[in-house]
Amino acid sequence: MLTKITVADYMTKRLVTLTPDTNVIQAIEKLLAHKITCAPVINQQGHLLGMFSEKDGMKVFLETVYNQGMSGKVSEFMTTDTVSVDAESSIVDLAEKFQPSSVRSFPVFQNSELVGIISRTDILKALVAAAAHS
Repeated sequence: MLTKITVADYMTKRLVTLTPDTNVIQAIEKLLAHKITCAPVINQQGHLLGMFSEKDGMKVFLETVYNQGMSGKVSEFMTTDTVSVDAESSIVDLAEKFQPSSVRSFPVFQNSELVGIISRTDILKALVAAAAHS
C-alpha cells in the first residue's frame, strides 16, 4: 500500500517562502511563526535559489554571538546545494533519500515548477494513515 503513495499525496502545498533579500531575523521569525523547519528561497520569477532552515539559523546565531551583529540577508546563510524531488515519485523512494541525509525537508517539483515541500514528518503521517487503513 505504501508503495502506491506519491510525494504529491503528502507534500505541503501552501508554501511559506523567503526571498534572498529577507533579513535573517525576520526569516527565523517566519519559521517559528509557521512552526516549520525550513522554507524555500525564491527569486522574483519564482525560481528556487536555495533553502533556509533551522540549521542555517544556527549559523546566524553563532555569527551574532561571535561578531556582535544581528543582521544579514537570507542569501548569506541559505543552503544553495539543495536536493529536490519529483511530485510523482514514490514516498518509499523519498524515505530512502531521507535515510542517509541530515536534511529534514525537500522542495518538490512538477514539470520544473516548485509545487510544494515534503518533510520527514509527512512520510510518518503516510505510514500512520496506511496503518489505520490496514
